[in-house]
Amino acid sequence: MVDWYQKVVRMEVVADHPAATFLSNDLANHRIALLTVPGITPDEDRIHHDGLHHSAFEYSSFEGLNAVYLRLRDEDIVPLYCIDHGFTLSYYYADPDGNLVELQIDAFGDWKKSREWVAQELLRQQFMIGALVDPAKVADAYQQGLSFEEIHAKAGEGMFSPAQVPDLRFPAPPPDVPPLLRV
Repeated sequence: MVDWYQKVVRMEVVADHPAATFLSNDLANHRIALLTVPGITPDEDRIHHDGLHHSAFEYSSFEGLNAVYLRLRDEDIVPLYCIDHGFTLSYYYADPDGNLVELQIDAFGDWKKSREWVAQELLRQQFMIGALVDPAKVADAYQQGLSFEEIHAKAGEGMFSPAQVPDLRFPAPPPDVPPLLRV
């Protein structure tokens, strides 16, 4: 786990003990605490059970998020799924215990604008959760010269949909409710 968090979000060990390791990727005393608790057994299907869904780490630019995706891909760490939510572009990874970690950028580059969009526009979207995207297709489009703004617009149209839909286990919405996710 320590190695995975060091690779994925550049965490550093602040304190290490056989029962607990404290990690941070800034000057805080810790951002993640990994504990060993006797008697606890892992939930092999944790990603599909109630509980904390994910933690999120935001990058300041698309270039940063894309660079992290490429670096991790080269280390054989790939996201389970990626979604252009309309207000963020989000890549969801599972750590070795199955906890989801979202690496994201704010699509507006401005939290105030993003917050206003969520409050005023999110519920009006055809696909409220957003559109699934293939990060390799996104990276290729960027390498070919598309700007993030162009990628973001095309993602919402389904232009970067993955060839295989991940197992998200979202229940089908009732007939009078539009689908939550473009696949």
